[in-house]
Amino acid sequence: MAEPLVPRRRSPAEGLLEGSRLRELSFLAQAELRVDPDEAEAASRMAEQFLGCPLPGPGRATGSGTPYVLWSGPGRYLVVDADATGRGLCAGLRSALGGEYGRLCAAVADLSAQRTVLELRGPDAGEVLARGCPMDLHPRVFGPGSYAQTVVGKAAVGLHRTGGPAGPGAPVGPGAEGEASAFRVLVRASFADYLARFLTGAADDVRRERAGAVG
Repeated sequence: MAEPLVPRRRSPAEGLLEGSRLRELSFLAQAELRVDPDEAEAASRMAEQFLGCPLPGPGRATGSGTPYVLWSGPGRYLVVDADATGRGLCAGLRSALGGEYGRLCAAVADLSAQRTVLELRGPDAGEVLARGCPMDLHPRVFGPGSYAQTVVGKAAVGLHRTGGPAGPGAPVGPGAEGEASAFRVLVRASFADYLARFLTGAADDVRRERAGAVG
């Protein structure tokens, strides 16, 4: 008897980004933490024991690999993990944050199915994003480890800078960010197709303008 066909899971931006410096990091586990202010100190300590990185301060991210944690607002954090399922990550967090007196000191919600993550890297990554983002993305202002909620084009996103120079010696000017420049853009699944096309078009525009300037 033939095996029944099981529908293949598709990511929100599948098929759009092959061969590009823009790629989708599909099917990442994403869990939101909402921490009770009275339990913030205990929650941070217990979360760090489980995740291997502390909960970040405002405008920051912590964790250099997987998992990592993004500050989403007062008492709110987003945990992202490539090596877990959303259900498994949430179960682990609930167990770790059980509270020192037998009750949860944070609310945990699985957001994995709601959004995806696009990664843009390369020397022009900041300039490409700037075509649709109102923030100052210069590495001296928005350096590695920074995270903010903003817009790119017409899409509301979370923007996480994961690489690039920073500090007093950072180079200045278009194309001066270096090959290490990298951003992760967290976007709702329903806007992933739009955002992938917007960023691909912005990258094409930047390349054409550079080529014209050289010519």
